[in-house]
Amino acid sequence: MDDDKELRRKNLKVIQFDKNAEDLIESEKPTVTFADVGGMEEIKKKIRMNFILPLKQPELFAAYGRQAGGSLLLYGPPGCGKTFLARAVAGEIDATFLHLELQAILSMYIGGSENNLHSIFETARAEAPCVLFIDELDALGGSRHGMRQHHDRMLVNQLLIELDGLASFNENVFIIGATNTPWYLDSALRRPGRFNNLLFVTPPEEDERHTILDMKLADKPINEVNVRKLAESTPLFSGADLDQIVRDATEMALERAMETGEIQPLADTDFRRALKNRQASTLDWFATARNYATFSDTNGEYAQVLDYIKKHKIR
Repeated sequence: MDDDKELRRKNLKVIQFDKNAEDLIESEKPTVTFADVGGMEEIKKKIRMNFILPLKQPELFAAYGRQAGGSLLLYGPPGCGKTFLARAVAGEIDATFLHLELQAILSMYIGGSENNLHSIFETARAEAPCVLFIDELDALGGSRHGMRQHHDRMLVNQLLIELDGLASFNENVFIIGATNTPWYLDSALRRPGRFNNLLFVTPPEEDERHTILDMKLADKPINEVNVRKLAESTPLFSGADLDQIVRDATEMALERAMETGEIQPLADTDFRRALKNRQASTLDWFATARNYATFSDTNGEYAQVLDYIKKHKIR
């Protein structure tokens, strides 16, 4: 019995913060800005109004009771540039960028994860102006109704507490969440004052795909590759999908180079072969999103997803 009491005492004692904030996430000052983000004009306009202009014109926005800081949620298919966009926001306002992922704060100790999360928010406040980017927000802030473990619910509660400081002590802290599945988030996270600004990050359009492909091919030997036609042939491909196509084509050219002992440029035939084995990875996401937006979206928050599906004739 005494041994059991001692064991419980030792376990309950470890409720202290078990990591240094500096060890949890890396901070950086990004050099990329909106000029490096192709397309997404409506999203950039929304971000400018909510994030950038209040910081650059504080007197004007203060007259309307607005201060710099706030939160928004980026959602959409994976691989479409949500992280890059968040980093560009930091570069646009010359702010520190903190990239938070769930595994960075998880702790084996009671209360450790909550303390780690609080420490990261404190670091963001100390670094203001700062962009705190929470990747895969659904893993951290999933619905508490479906959580069986008490500590998982407590972590969501802690996130809500930190976000509730947006109106008081989070000035000049810009919190951007990203998720592929916003419908799995806890409903409390969508309350005004938290992640109430929802922005749909779509796959790149044709011109944007052309720009991405040009960048991917810039440092590679190519032989009359029709990049425009390649961009036309890859509707709904994410940036990650395009990167994989270039990797596949590059591997084919490398195989020829190994056989001949000479550098072999990438050719249209390489990309045609690569496309035979690939399709847009976003299609599965749109199938899931369509079902949710059609049958479960009581507030019409995802109507733009259905509009996008209709416009691009996604089956």
